[in-house]
Amino acid sequence: MLSRLGALLQEAVGAREPSIDLLQAFVEHWKGITHYYIESTDENTPAKKTDIPWRLKQMLDILVYEEQQQVAVGEAGPCLEYLLQHKILETLCTLGKAEFPPGMRQQVFQFFSKVLAQVQHPLLHYLSVHRPVQKLLRLGGTAPGSVTEKEEVQLTTVLCSKIQQDPELLAYILEGKKIVGRKKACGEPTALPKDTASHRDKDCSHDGAPARPQLDGEPCGAQALNSHMPAETEQLDGGTAESNLITSLLGLCQSKSRVALKAQENLLLLVSVASPAAATYLVQSSPCCPAIVQHLCQLYRSMPVFLDPADIAALEGISWRLPSAPSDEASFPGKEALAAFLGWFDYCDHLITEAHTVVADALAKAVAEKFFMETLQPQLLHVSEQSILTSTALLTAMLRQLRSPALLREAAAFLLGTDRQPEAPRDNPHALYAHLIGHCDHLSDEISIATLRLFEELLQKPHEGIIRSLVLRNLEGRPYVAWGSPEPESYEDTLDLEEDPYFTDSFLDSGFQPRAKPRLAPATSYDGKTAVTEIVNSFLCLVPEEAKTSAFLEETGYDTYVHDAYGLFQECSSRVASWGWPLTPTPLDPHEPERPFFEGHFLRVLFDRMSRILDQPYSLNLQVTSVLSRLALFPHPHIHEYLLDPYISLAPGCRSLFSVLVRVIGDLMQRIQRVPQFPGKLLLVRKQLTGQAPGEQLDHQTLLQGVVVLEEFCKELAAIAFVKFPLHDPRQNLSPAPEGQV
Repeated sequence: MLSRLGALLQEAVGAREPSIDLLQAFVEHWKGITHYYIESTDENTPAKKTDIPWRLKQMLDILVYEEQQQVAVGEAGPCLEYLLQHKILETLCTLGKAEFPPGMRQQVFQFFSKVLAQVQHPLLHYLSVHRPVQKLLRLGGTAPGSVTEKEEVQLTTVLCSKIQQDPELLAYILEGKKIVGRKKACGEPTALPKDTASHRDKDCSHDGAPARPQLDGEPCGAQALNSHMPAETEQLDGGTAESNLITSLLGLCQSKSRVALKAQENLLLLVSVASPAAATYLVQSSPCCPAIVQHLCQLYRSMPVFLDPADIAALEGISWRLPSAPSDEASFPGKEALAAFLGWFDYCDHLITEAHTVVADALAKAVAEKFFMETLQPQLLHVSEQSILTSTALLTAMLRQLRSPALLREAAAFLLGTDRQPEAPRDNPHALYAHLIGHCDHLSDEISIATLRLFEELLQKPHEGIIRSLVLRNLEGRPYVAWGSPEPESYEDTLDLEEDPYFTDSFLDSGFQPRAKPRLAPATSYDGKTAVTEIVNSFLCLVPEEAKTSAFLEETGYDTYVHDAYGLFQECSSRVASWGWPLTPTPLDPHEPERPFFEGHFLRVLFDRMSRILDQPYSLNLQVTSVLSRLALFPHPHIHEYLLDPYISLAPGCRSLFSVLVRVIGDLMQRIQRVPQFPGKLLLVRKQLTGQAPGEQLDHQTLLQGVVVLEEFCKELAAIAFVKFPLHDPRQNLSPAPEGQV
């Protein structure tokens, strides 16, 4: 009885609540929109002041409510069926293109975005959905600062989010998947999901063109409104729709508002799709990579022809997420254009880092070919000194913020080439590499300093090919080590001046060839057991006491150099840890044929510059010693042996960093005698360099500044050797060993 009574009550309540016909309400709202175009004669009334926004909102609410009430998941309800069959989105797209009433395009963008975002049923596979989406995207994204850019970026955000959920949608958005070819029948099987096949058939007439059924009870004026729709849609198959989403995003990226950041995030999301097939399609069938690089080249060309390298170096921390806004205090001509270029380069680097491997490699190659090779290289090879300075400083700034492995690989190949065979003195290196080496020893000191900064930045990049190309390939096999009798007990008792390993490089200059020694065993065998005190003192005692001035001033001494070197060495070691370098030098093979040793073009120009340290400007000397210090930090045993072990017996005609320093000291000892009141002048110059004395010009100013740099450089090398010494923990003792006999 109770259950029967409950059923009767429920029936009575149901009878009192009249059921709402959602389809009828949906059609009525659509009719209200079409009636407006038939009856309205005022072309100046904004769309916001008509009932169109309200009716579009009601249609959206009905679609969402209908989906929530659907019992069978995945099936389209009657209202959604009506939307798809009657090409409502196609019609709205045409109304938005006509921009009637004014502001209608914004309303259409908003309606598309909300329908795609709030309706959970997959829509973008439908021909009657992705076709108008393509057309709508084409209406915007071409002119930065357009009135609809906010609505455009909302639509692209929804589309990229949908593509992230289903990467296969990418092909539909970019070109419509060409679901039905012009010559194919509509009923031919396609790759569409099963739940979209029926609508695919309904969306197409028998000749493949979209049909336009008349709405039930729809006024004939609305049908006339859409009479041109099939012809317009047909144009989309001509290949012009493939770049819709990409070009729209790139256009929005150039906006001056926050819209640009959102568009960049959307493009980043698009290229990071997980599907290999979608990534391949993005590379092969869309203009994504060329368009991104083209914008980079345009920004480069929009900068002033000549920028001050100091201004470029000072503009640090440019990020695509937080572009640097020009300020009155630190402003200079071209700053805004420079910040825009570096910001977009940082964005390209970030894209390559986050993108699918297929997209990352393709984009990196596009940057290398179109920007590095075709745009930047002519500037680096230019005869104009100002052009060389500007392009080198820009390249250094780009390397400073470069992070992606793929782009770093391309940049290294662009600068250094791909040859990894040992160099010869008269070989023909990679063209750009040869020019850059020449720029390190250029007549213009500014060009030399700028190029040395470029190499210093390059040495800090986590790419083994860089240090191998510059240095390691020439040290393989240790041909710099002399062969001969076993190591003597005392160097002083057995080595004459002409056989001194520090001076054997003079043989080549004098034309005297040393006699060949039997290839039995190395004269010295570097095994990591040489006392650390001997190596450290070799550098600390290299500068004579009369040329030292740091002890007379309250300055940071050797201890601080050890502390700094330890931090830099730890950083360098962590960077190269995955490269699998050996811990000890390669054993010398007595059966290996001897080959003449050549330190390589890079070390040769550094050693040549170092040998002229007493005759070069202070800033140039600082840069040369800075690059050599960076090299000495690398934990490869051959680099450590060749640059930091004074006790290796060099092969005839070879020179090492220590032998170069010994020659500089020999030259210094002779020149000191010709400088009156040398100690006092040297102390005054050091005070000038540290800001403790006025910077008045002195006689022999360059020589005196060179001596100061030489003293500090020797302390720095001693500290690096100390922290790198095998089986020695520098944290145990940060004080130098007693200075004894070298």
